[in-house]
Amino acid sequence: MVAKLLALVLPLGLDTLAVSATLGMIGVPPGSRIRVSALFCAFEAGMPLVGLALGAPLGHAIGKTADYVAIGVLLALGLYTAFARDERDEQRLAQLARPRGFRALLLGLSISMDELAIGFTLGLLRLPVGLVIALIAVQTFVVTQLGLRLGNRISARVREGAEVLAGVALTALGVALLLQRLLS
Repeated sequence: MVAKLLALVLPLGLDTLAVSATLGMIGVPPGSRIRVSALFCAFEAGMPLVGLALGAPLGHAIGKTADYVAIGVLLALGLYTAFARDERDEQRLAQLARPRGFRALLLGLSISMDELAIGFTLGLLRLPVGLVIALIAVQTFVVTQLGLRLGNRISARVREGAEVLAGVALTALGVALLLQRLLS
């Protein structure tokens, strides 16, 4: 269970670190760092619950194929995170470096879509939901603070490497779950 838990939670932290480091590179005022961390925590801890709430009825509706749908979502998320790059992302983040109102909502949603997908797979993973949410929230706060503070010291190459690593880790988890399903 611990290995599965780490395989799920750690890649999410890498992605959050990458986004917060980008914000740190752009320049988030020290007084806004706690607000940004709280925003990230709220979205990243809340979205798995939304995914779980949406995924459970869907899982019951489609029956045994629900596990394969959840694995497909996890694989798609991992591949997208590893390989999708958009040069406009940094420009958008620059506009969001001082999140308030609608910008805060956009920023929160932009960093939590992977957690929404994880929420769909929580039933398949058979992990304690409360523990997963708590670990995601704590990790999010820590890596956001770290990223914001170190962001101006790291290069874009390191940030992109963290995103690729997160995508590869999520894809590997999806492949492992698929193999487990096929072999059982």
